[in-house]
Amino acid sequence: MEASNINFWLNKIIEGDCLATLKEIPSDSVDLGVTSPPYNKGENKKGWLVKNVKYANSSDKLPEEVYQQNQVQVLNELYRIVKPGGSFFYNHKIRWEKGALLHPMDWLRKTHWTIRQEIIWDRMIAANIRGWRFWQVDERIYWLYKPIDNNLIGEELEASHALLTSIWRFSPERENPHPAPFPLSLPIRCIYSILGPQKNKIIIDPYCGSGTTLVAAKLLGHNYIGIEIAEPYVQMANERLNQSVNEELILKQEIQKHVVNKTFEERKKNGEYTGKFKPKIHNPLTFFELEE
Repeated sequence: MEASNINFWLNKIIEGDCLATLKEIPSDSVDLGVTSPPYNKGENKKGWLVKNVKYANSSDKLPEEVYQQNQVQVLNELYRIVKPGGSFFYNHKIRWEKGALLHPMDWLRKTHWTIRQEIIWDRMIAANIRGWRFWQVDERIYWLYKPIDNNLIGEELEASHALLTSIWRFSPERENPHPAPFPLSLPIRCIYSILGPQKNKIIIDPYCGSGTTLVAAKLLGHNYIGIEIAEPYVQMANERLNQSVNEELILKQEIQKHVVNKTFEERKKNGEYTGKFKPKIHNPLTFFELEE
């Protein structure tokens, strides 16, 4: 089977450079993706609670302009391979370098993607508890969208997913040897909110690390494509995939949050409260009459 056939890539982790590997994957072939790239933190940023982040077999220390240019290229390749109407969830964070703020929007707006939403990930813990600024407990998740026929709005989310709001509260994984893992609930929420009960779709993570996105895809009944440059993390991810059944409880806990008792249309049909302001009922007594 040749690399030009998407089936060649399914349910495996490719050990190699992210950008070079993406260029080999056929266009319009993937349904959805979730990733968190290295943040280019210089390998010297640390706090009282968290050690400086260093990845196996790769550097997280590039000139910022080179880093951002690389991210634009990676995201544009992902845009090419994702199907029209598909989504990609991109986890990153606001950084500071010598007092200057570096925002992911600085390079996201240079890509082909439509930025559908910025979601706040409340990690509930700060890496650095010094007082140079308010403790940073948040990261960002960007919902990126590939439009169909220039329709930038796309389809409406089901109420059971939309009600989870744009602030997601998860603690980072604490028992994961990877230096910067996001929790399994995060990619489960991304995938399930878009694809719902559908099965056998194709999910990609081009910086798959310890395999969290891939495990989420497998638990939800989908195919996956992982790319990872470091052999130790490839081995770690494959071992985790082989034991994914052990993480089913996290899947069930997340799915249980995607519930709505009545939709907007059902409340409207039944004449129930739909969020509009109710008519204000004025008491005929004045303030002074009430006082008496």
